[in-house]
Amino acid sequence: MSSIVIVGAQWGDEGKGKIVDVLTERADWVVRFQGGNNAGHTIVVDGVKTALSLLPSGILRPHVKCLLGAGVVMNPTVLLSEIDRVRAAGAEINPGRLVIDRDAHLVLDYHILVDKARELARGASKIGTTGRGIGPAYEDRSQRSGIRCADLLTPHRMRERVRAHVEEKNKLLKYVLESKAHVDFDQLWTQLEREAEILAPFVGNGSRLIFDALRRGEKVIFEGAQGVLLDQVHGTYPFVTSSSTIAGSATIGVGVGPKMIDSVLGIAKAYCTRVGEGPFPTEMLGELGDEVRQKGREFGTVTGRARRCGWFDVVAMKRAIRTSGIDSVILTKLDVLSGLPTLKLCTGYTRGDELVDDLPPSSEDYEGLEATYLEVPGWSEDISSVRTWDALPKTVHAFVETLTNLLECPVSFISVGPGREATIPVAPPQVVREFLA
Repeated sequence: MSSIVIVGAQWGDEGKGKIVDVLTERADWVVRFQGGNNAGHTIVVDGVKTALSLLPSGILRPHVKCLLGAGVVMNPTVLLSEIDRVRAAGAEINPGRLVIDRDAHLVLDYHILVDKARELARGASKIGTTGRGIGPAYEDRSQRSGIRCADLLTPHRMRERVRAHVEEKNKLLKYVLESKAHVDFDQLWTQLEREAEILAPFVGNGSRLIFDALRRGEKVIFEGAQGVLLDQVHGTYPFVTSSSTIAGSATIGVGVGPKMIDSVLGIAKAYCTRVGEGPFPTEMLGELGDEVRQKGREFGTVTGRARRCGWFDVVAMKRAIRTSGIDSVILTKLDVLSGLPTLKLCTGYTRGDELVDDLPPSSEDYEGLEATYLEVPGWSEDISSVRTWDALPKTVHAFVETLTNLLECPVSFISVGPGREATIPVAPPQVVREFLA
């Protein structure tokens, strides 16, 4: 048995898709275990970019099987569009390679309209949702009224349930959210029937498939979406996502026990980014933030929104390590920091005379919070073409070693560019070495 959970260890956009793609060279399965098409990842193969929002990153490896787990909320229209786009790029996608768990819930048009109307109604108190309907779909799941992928197998059984949802959501839109948006049931149903016919062959028992695969000794990667600091419970609430993003969610979102997880890898940028609203103690303001944003191409894969950029936050990262049981860190986008004479690492916060050693529990507690920094030398060399650890400048070595000591967690790989070949091993743990063997 060999399994690895990969999570983003910051606020998302850390480069998980690229790392999953690298590790799947010898994997048998890649499993997406939570989130929806509100999270995107970009993979670069031979200079060609492929942007994904639902399909697991392993879909570009012909030998890899992929699963959308029960913890995912799936928009059938978006998934079919993504399948067509990836097929056009040359990948084979069929029910033998892609499985959608029967227990995953659907995101439908009324979820999207409610999501957008609710965010608009919040006004200045908006939380920065992507408007993809993810939160409302999870709400239906928690209220035990959602439409599941299993329903795609017998569409006639869900017709009246979908109609009831449409009627309820139209009332919510009109009378509570005071929105002019309206869902047409007939139009929605015609589209959903057509999508059900196409997607039904892909629906299967994901929990059983992965349990059996692990028992046979197959190699499985569990792929998280967003980042640990956006976790619905343990993140910077209320500016969080609608699902649990920590590593433990992999077992719940797929339906296998925790003893089947061998290792947890946390992906982190050499700096921090955040999309939308929410506290960001190490944010770079002004020209420096703009420079890093442009150099790092920090714009959302799904929304195109500009990401806020900041210095590496050791305190926040330690929280991610603790809550997800991360045993190894993969550090990405080191090349973006080239040319900065001095780099900063946030080692704590202060509020007046008070020392703060963890992320505060509420957004109001960030008022007056100031980051304290350790400054380390930067490097002037362009490292984007370097392919071995020994060939990197000594200042890069020192930066990585300083982070390792501060985090009390080893750095197993670094990345100096978007391509597969730009991922450099530093000290991979045994389970990862076995994975790649």
